[in-house]
Amino acid sequence: MFTVKAVFSDNIELRSNVEKVRDFFADLGNIAELMPGVASIHLDAKGVAHWKIQAELPVVGKMMQNFAVELAEKTEDRIEWFPIRAETQNFLRISADFYEKAKNVTLVRFSQMVELRRKSSRDLHMLAGLAGETLISNEMSKRVTEMIRIFIDRAKERLEK
Repeated sequence: MFTVKAVFSDNIELRSNVEKVRDFFADLGNIAELMPGVASIHLDAKGVAHWKIQAELPVVGKMMQNFAVELAEKTEDRIEWFPIRAETQNFLRISADFYEKAKNVTLVRFSQMVELRRKSSRDLHMLAGLAGETLISNEMSKRVTEMIRIFIDRAKERLEK
């Protein structure tokens, strides 16, 4: 089994009320619009969100992967998307926890996990075996962190104006 993964987790403080922040993160259109590398997010009739994400990785080059996730939790305090049960290769998990620190100050604990599993490295890309799981995972983590940092900066601009 050839497995590569990337994990991001951070706390973000936003100068906006918790309801506005929660509504912003609940709208997948905001993520599709503001996060670089997300080519599209389509919500089907069954409530499954289909993400197309593109990333540039060393040795491997440009890759486009599809992820199917479903809403696992949507409460006042948390939004979480999990891979659909039938998924065997492309796993995406995103969660956001919301904490009201003050009247117009919200803390968001945002996390994202991406995992790609293949029977063979060649099933991911012809050059993936040459690069190896560790290098690809490390570079994928850097790219995911960069994508999310840009998204957070853009979200702050929109929410704090």
